[in-house]
Amino acid sequence: MISVAIDGPSGAGKSSLAKRLAKELGFIYVDTGAMYRAIGLYALRQGVDPASEQQVAQLLPQITIELRYENGAQRVILCGEDVSELIRQENVGMATSAVAAHPTVRSFLLELQRDMARKQNILMDGRDIGTVILPNATVKIFLTASAQARAERRLKELQQKGMETDFQTVLSDIEQRDYQDMNREIAPLKQAQDAVLVDTSNLDFEQSFETLRNLITSRI
Repeated sequence: MISVAIDGPSGAGKSSLAKRLAKELGFIYVDTGAMYRAIGLYALRQGVDPASEQQVAQLLPQITIELRYENGAQRVILCGEDVSELIRQENVGMATSAVAAHPTVRSFLLELQRDMARKQNILMDGRDIGTVILPNATVKIFLTASAQARAERRLKELQQKGMETDFQTVLSDIEQRDYQDMNREIAPLKQAQDAVLVDTSNLDFEQSFETLRNLITSRI
């Protein structure tokens, strides 16, 4: 099986590029964030405190998560139920941040994600894919861009959604997220030694896509 790991900071375009690349290559795109969201939703439904590792850990043996692709779209199946839309609710997002901090949850999903890689060709993006989750990935890429470039892209996205904010606020948020990701105790964001560094600061989406596609196809 072929596995592609794409890591990088928030706002680097990992998810958008990963989805397009997976579709182009015929690989399964593994949305690790959606898997954490499914656990957050399950915890809320069971009435437990998402911030309590002990309570959440007791739920894990009951949970099954499957990623399916129907009509080109990813569907998230939690214990047999399609929860693809439900996991995007704001309260679930808050619960997700809490459960994702628990080592037991990360360990639970780690085995699930590795099992996926053993059974099918996958493309996975995140912050610790090449360093922790798939250390033996066929191709490893560290996708980045300057904080300024990422803030400009994020500001544009927010403005298109009608949300009022300013460049400095967005930039500060990104810099704070970078610091937290790089300095967290469990699986901090860092480039794997054998990962190829790709900086998209001066590339648009199509240029970034072509760069990554050429890089991947030359190594598989």
